[in-house]
Amino acid sequence: MKIKWLGHSSFLLTESTGISVLTDPFDSEMVGYSFCPPPSVDIVTMSHGHADHNHLKGVKSYKQMYDTAGKFEYEGRVHITGIQAFHDDCEGKERGKNVIYKFGMDGVSVCHMGDIGEPCSPELIERLLPVDVLMIPVGGNYTVDAELAKEYVDRLMPQIVIPMHYKLKHCELDIDKVEPFTRLFDDELVQEDLDELDLDRSDFDGNEATKVVVLNRQKF
Repeated sequence: MKIKWLGHSSFLLTESTGISVLTDPFDSEMVGYSFCPPPSVDIVTMSHGHADHNHLKGVKSYKQMYDTAGKFEYEGRVHITGIQAFHDDCEGKERGKNVIYKFGMDGVSVCHMGDIGEPCSPELIERLLPVDVLMIPVGGNYTVDAELAKEYVDRLMPQIVIPMHYKLKHCELDIDKVEPFTRLFDDELVQEDLDELDLDRSDFDGNEATKVVVLNRQKF
């Protein structure tokens, strides 16, 4: 499977037969920089109803959309589990609910945390495990910050973590940059300046330490 980052919390996941999943399409006017999705995708997932995560009209063509908790399957190749969580640390009273999506593709378990804001509890960790690739917000304010994101990483123990929802040039949201998060890891565990990841099950057969992969934003 291949993973590309389109900015903010939006990723393009492509399974080996070509089935594509787009996560959390965003409104360019709200985020402050352009959203450039591919011409067409098979699946769109949206973690919650805020414009920087549910801009479906910005997606040119799609076949299936998921925005709720539950178990879903697409053509017997892509398995999706939506897990209900909260956008804040007071059970949704401030910012509502958030759906965490787990994707099973090519034998790899990918977990997209959406705008997770709730504390890292044993109950939630148990519902999320196992995780090979973790996509987690690190910018704080509206979500967990760098330190809380690191706690999720330590508890879920993915082999790869991809930070998202952090401040880039022209971003108008009041969130932090990625560096406070990457500084929490040893330098040799941080990989930067990658355009995409190309993964299969064999990449996760070892017990290596978690690697942080900071992807370049891609445009189509």
